[in-house]
Amino acid sequence: MNFILGILASYCLGAIPTAYIAGKLCKGIDIRWHGSGNVGATNVFRVLGKWPGVIVLVLDILKGTLAVTVVADFFGLTTTIGRLLLGAVVVIGHNWTVFLNFKGGKGIATSLGVLIGLTLKITVLRPVLGGAVMVWLIFFLASGFVSISSIAASVSLPILMVVTNQDIELIILGIIFCLFVVLRHRPNIKRLLFGQEPRAPLPFLKKK
Repeated sequence: MNFILGILASYCLGAIPTAYIAGKLCKGIDIRWHGSGNVGATNVFRVLGKWPGVIVLVLDILKGTLAVTVVADFFGLTTTIGRLLLGAVVVIGHNWTVFLNFKGGKGIATSLGVLIGLTLKITVLRPVLGGAVMVWLIFFLASGFVSISSIAASVSLPILMVVTNQDIELIILGIIFCLFVVLRHRPNIKRLLFGQEPRAPLPFLKKK
């Protein structure tokens, strides 16, 4: 019973559509009809501005962290596999939320939150988290594309786990997260191929 309740709690936590709620509260809009149409922090930055974007980003990260720490501890799912299952489920909830007809975000921030939470419990994962964040930053500063940076970081995740000799269940989670991210970024990949993907509006990046 605790297992089922933990899974449901993680899914519902991930399914909270923070970007959608921000759109309604800040401008009374459905963010799915603005910007890229994605229900995630990047689109909130573009449509609603910096501070709503920061708040949504932090909340989406927090969802992942809470799932593998607080929810896991509360329901007694404290084994590595238990935490990994809750981590996968919270990302599924974010990506396919029941509150928006199973259409949600792309899971980057929530996946990051899961990794942060796991490193609090599984300290050997810290080099993996640091490496993935570094890959994201390198690609982002070089290109200005959030999508490319997210895809690169997700692909690096299982590779970093293999290189640092993580347990097989952690490597499997890394592969799952990688697949989630790549599949959710298919529209971005198409826009990149046709030169239609927007860059992040940072002043130190030259527009092309």
